[in-house]
Amino acid sequence: MSVQQTPNGFSLDDSGQRVVVDPVTRIEGHMRCEVNVDENNIIRNAVSTGTMWRGLEVILRGRDPRDAWAFTQRICGVCTGTHALTSVRAVEDALNIQIPENANSIRNIMQLALQAHDHLVHFYHLHALDWVNPVNALKADPKATSELQQKVSPHHPLSSPGYFRDIQNRLKKFVESGQLGPFKNGYWTNPAYLLPPEADLMAVTHYLEALDFQKEISKIRAIFGGKDPHPNWLVGGVPCAINLDGVGSVGGLNMVNLNQVSAIIDQVRDFVNHVYVPDLLAIAGFYKGWTYGGGLASMNVLSYGDIPDRANDYSTENLMMPRGAIINGNLKQVHEVDLRDPEEIQEFVPHSWYKYPDESKGLHPWDGITEADFQLGAKTKGTKTDIREIDESAKYSWIKAPRWRGHAMEVGPLSRYIIGYAKGDKEITEQINFVLKTLDLPVTALFSTLGRTAARGLEAQWAADKMRYFMDKMMANIKAGDSSTANVESWDPETWPAETKGVGFTEAPRGALGHWIRIKDTRIANYQCVVPTTWNGSPRDQQGNIGAFEASLMNTKVERAEEPVEILRTLHSFDPCLACSTHVMSEDGQELAKVKVR
Repeated sequence: MSVQQTPNGFSLDDSGQRVVVDPVTRIEGHMRCEVNVDENNIIRNAVSTGTMWRGLEVILRGRDPRDAWAFTQRICGVCTGTHALTSVRAVEDALNIQIPENANSIRNIMQLALQAHDHLVHFYHLHALDWVNPVNALKADPKATSELQQKVSPHHPLSSPGYFRDIQNRLKKFVESGQLGPFKNGYWTNPAYLLPPEADLMAVTHYLEALDFQKEISKIRAIFGGKDPHPNWLVGGVPCAINLDGVGSVGGLNMVNLNQVSAIIDQVRDFVNHVYVPDLLAIAGFYKGWTYGGGLASMNVLSYGDIPDRANDYSTENLMMPRGAIINGNLKQVHEVDLRDPEEIQEFVPHSWYKYPDESKGLHPWDGITEADFQLGAKTKGTKTDIREIDESAKYSWIKAPRWRGHAMEVGPLSRYIIGYAKGDKEITEQINFVLKTLDLPVTALFSTLGRTAARGLEAQWAADKMRYFMDKMMANIKAGDSSTANVESWDPETWPAETKGVGFTEAPRGALGHWIRIKDTRIANYQCVVPTTWNGSPRDQQGNIGAFEASLMNTKVERAEEPVEILRTLHSFDPCLACSTHVMSEDGQELAKVKVR
């Protein structure tokens, strides 16, 4: 038996049975996970590997900072727009550009629409099948399912026995044809699934409804940004002019466009309130004992904050989404966060496939280096093209290891809600207390996979309400005579300083997102992105501290090692986006870097 006591309090035991999940599916990007389970099928060691290389920072060097948003937005097609918003904020910070109030409202609405959209898609299409068994839904009584629907969500109009019978028949054709589509390769006979058939049928029905509804939410970003995914953005504001007298698509946003956005916001609020949150509570009621996936992973939490109420004020007090850091679960102390302080945020690479001049030290993103260094440790089993077991004592991931004041941190909706709860935020506290009371759970249940999943649903509800707030605020501002959406006073590079730097941040659906930029002679001298999954999916650091993915898997009981649905439940609760944390792009015909892995 090999036991390693780490500074974060875990005893990592790499004996026992090694279970490998590669690739981890129903995420964005490519990910590998290995765990060691003991004779009782309890996870005693976990290793999370990002298996894509991100070289985006390399191709941004020498480019016009005003174009950076268009490149960084292509990091991910899921959380579309949030990288662009972070990028334009970084450039505006570097050049001291102020944006109009209407631009702030539109940006917030687009970001909040993304939050609601992403959380809804995550719950139903990426995470639900960890808890919901579609094959078991074939055993359901449609009449009993209708009664359950009316009890769980009485305001949802689609609840008749005939409606559920039709869905069940559609599902039956899938199963009988042997073509399960999105439901293929599930562990449908695993006893870890606890829902009765009627709850399974109700949830699968809403899975299909959400699949159809998500396109409505995306129209908000398309109206303001011209298209979706990858809507248009602008340094200095937003690219959509407001012209209430305009007709059709000519002349900017008119009342038809704005009324359409307003109507969709109401639809989002209805779906979240009457389908998503009720489903979340109903499913959680059957899994109240599932409090794995928390512990140290969710005891150290970080949020940069987001959604500024007033334009150009990024102070903690003006951010409607809470900012702060909590260490070791101490809810009585919320630390301030400074993205400019080189002592606060550093990235390390001793276990990452990157090269630093001195790998015993971390680098602040303004001084970050992206130089690939692929090598497998001596204890790796298999070959470069067929890795059977990774050597975690060496380099083992394309993800760097960011640390806040030396601590591995969890970011995301649960982190934001824990920080908001600790700060006494009225809305967040009311939401959390409602869920805890409804499920009859203590506050400690927050620190778990179940808590992480619930926080996403609550935040979708919060985001939908805040969209209405900013829509009403913008309309009042327009009626008062202000239709400005952009400030182009500093658009000309001749007005820029010879050398400057800036940082932009958002709270992406998956967590804290920061872009750090250095501009020299009107061109990008250095650009570094530290994304949510870099925080959550980080490998070990030079002190042996493990990242949030790895920490969350520790001490989890696996029902069947050959069908590790429990691993998927916990990893999916973070909504991993490996494409954000490990990514590469290049121009045709232009060699940027060579990475030899075979």
